[in-house]
Amino acid sequence: MFKKILIANRGEIAVRIAGTAKRLGIKTVAVYSDADRNALHVEVADEAFRIGPPPAAESYLNIPAIISAAQRGGAEAVHPGYGFLSENPVFVEAVEKAGLVFIGPSASAIRAMGLKHAAKALMEKAGVPIVPGYHGGNQSLEHLASQAQRIGYPVMIKASAGGGGKGMRRVDSAAEFQELLESAKRESLSAFGDERVLVEKYMAKPRHIEVQIFADSHGKTIHLFERDCSLQRRHQKVIEEAPAPGMTPAMRAAMGLAAVKAADAVGYRGAGTVEFIADVSEGLRDDRFFFMEMNTRLQVEHPVTEMITGLDLVEWQFRVAAGEPLPLKQKDLKINGHAFEARLYAEDPAREFLPQTGKLFRLVFPGTRVDSGVRAGDQVTQYYDPMIAKIIVHGASRDEALERLGVALTDTHITGCPTNLAFLHRLTRNPSFRSGDVDTGLIARNMGSLASEGDAPVEAVIAASLYAGGYLSPVQEGSPFAVLKGFRLWGSASSQIRFETHSVSLSMRDKTDFELAWASERHHLTLLASEG
Repeated sequence: MFKKILIANRGEIAVRIAGTAKRLGIKTVAVYSDADRNALHVEVADEAFRIGPPPAAESYLNIPAIISAAQRGGAEAVHPGYGFLSENPVFVEAVEKAGLVFIGPSASAIRAMGLKHAAKALMEKAGVPIVPGYHGGNQSLEHLASQAQRIGYPVMIKASAGGGGKGMRRVDSAAEFQELLESAKRESLSAFGDERVLVEKYMAKPRHIEVQIFADSHGKTIHLFERDCSLQRRHQKVIEEAPAPGMTPAMRAAMGLAAVKAADAVGYRGAGTVEFIADVSEGLRDDRFFFMEMNTRLQVEHPVTEMITGLDLVEWQFRVAAGEPLPLKQKDLKINGHAFEARLYAEDPAREFLPQTGKLFRLVFPGTRVDSGVRAGDQVTQYYDPMIAKIIVHGASRDEALERLGVALTDTHITGCPTNLAFLHRLTRNPSFRSGDVDTGLIARNMGSLASEGDAPVEAVIAASLYAGGYLSPVQEGSPFAVLKGFRLWGSASSQIRFETHSVSLSMRDKTDFELAWASERHHLTLLASEG
């Protein structure tokens, strides 16, 4: 096993990796940009090195700086986390050239799965089911349009070199094909430096189901069951769960076998995820799922797999990279209960999930597993992904786990910048989600109710009014006027507190007695305490 590793990442995944390393007695080296000098991942590491200014291109994507940090820190291996350089074959080669071990797959495996069209051709040859479509090299308008006509509208145009919803367009008719193709190519070129696209059949009710695989350097490959990642907004995952609701043993076996075949086709090593799209217009069927892509790294949603298997996937990554065989065989793996992960972001759902920045003045997490890279007082900046935390729960059944997720979200408190916390809470109460009837269009269909803030609770209006009126501020010791707040010679003190959505009349009868009124509401209350 390694004695010291460098973590070539930041935020919650860097903290997560460091936690397992510490448990195993492995020393860690962190890297940081100027924006992350005081970040949590720097604090939890044994040592840390600056690698550049805040922009990722000059720091977390700076391969020479990261290699130099690993060498200065005396690391034996490099863990890339996810994002940034995790699926960059040039980085893998640079790590190995420096005499270090890359904790992940080979550069050749990453290259084989990096281009969607080439990967799908490879999967088809390996006997893995793929979505009906065109994945070839002829990129002329005429040829792609004829292929779309052959496949049958509606179709999806997808960037060959990327993901995350960039370079992706749905086309419903031949009349709009050229315009949307040109738009997809422009976006793909801008995002990935490659304008090539593929054309596939569009599915009216798709589910995004992925399989966690693991392979060692001794020729063994297994799968650790599936995760359902269908709750998405703009092709980005929001809540993930394991196992997938409604999954039958036959479909799980077929999907697991297909995932293992996909990994073996490229001589895979380490942790990876094979993503499938399932057509559930007639329910989950083992002849209606298709290979979508393979992520050659650890996934953001790996904790739900850990919760239902009782395993530490980062530990497995360390062991496989160190040359050890897989700790378990396929027959030894069992599913225990159900798990959910909710991604908590600094973003505004009401404004198309626009990323937000700001200081996290208050941050209280629930008494469940939370993977986070920030603390109260930290700043969410414009430079990196605005994820605040992943809230993870486990239960004996899906219903129990879902109830626990609702409680965990209720027990999470954040002030300082807008977040999707309320959106997540409303999503857990959506009837279709609760019943397990999920697909990738669920959030889009329900955005009106999910993004709406609704009416502020009475308690919130009362607390805000008292605070705005100055009645919850700390008493200044030694001030003779502190006890005279709201004092009047004749009658009670009264004022109008105006918020964006409410106009509140606030009357003070004595130091602890208040009358509040707005719209049709009228409340008399006694203030018992205001500390904290």
